[in-house]
Amino acid sequence: MGTKPIVIGVAGGSGSGKTSVTKAIYDRFQGHSILMIEQDSYYKDQAHLPFEERLLTNYDHPLAFDNDLLIQHIEQLLTYKPIEKPVYDYSRHTRSQEVIVVEPKDVIILEGILVLEDERLRGLMDIKLFVDTDADIRIIRRLVRDIQERGRTMDSVIDQYTNVVRPMHNQFIEPSKKYADVIIPEGGQNKVAIDLMVTKIQTILEQKSFL
Repeated sequence: MGTKPIVIGVAGGSGSGKTSVTKAIYDRFQGHSILMIEQDSYYKDQAHLPFEERLLTNYDHPLAFDNDLLIQHIEQLLTYKPIEKPVYDYSRHTRSQEVIVVEPKDVIILEGILVLEDERLRGLMDIKLFVDTDADIRIIRRLVRDIQERGRTMDSVIDQYTNVVRPMHNQFIEPSKKYADVIIPEGGQNKVAIDLMVTKIQTILEQKSFL
């Protein structure tokens, strides 16, 4: 193959709808050569730490991620080599023994709260998206998700949001918006922005003679 895959970064705060945007784009290219990589899969291995210390992990801080491994894996995919994507075990707060073999594709969507924060990651991207959603919508979505899907109490979700999620968003995630090529307001509900992105990706793929 004479050309390399294209990499699309999709960032945004927790509850912004970035996963919905990623999935909407992915679904439009079903049957084509496309894959998704979630930054959440690349939380650092903490097996060397006592469990009590692992419980204190700030998952919204850039240092929680093993970006070195993520970058290495993206670079492998760019040369059409398969990777062994890690699997994170949230019950143990460390990486599990499992891996998922990911075969290379022509389009790579990299999704996560801080994918635009690291200059090295940005350098690998052809298109950088930031899903921009008001804070009140994001906290409501997070409340509903964590209570319904993760068995959390309302107090614990609000406490975490106030003490960790919000300050980390303001310090690291929001400032990374300036690196985006396209800012998508209101996430997965923004059909126009998603249609524009799909058209743009199709154009790039046609130029690369992938479609």
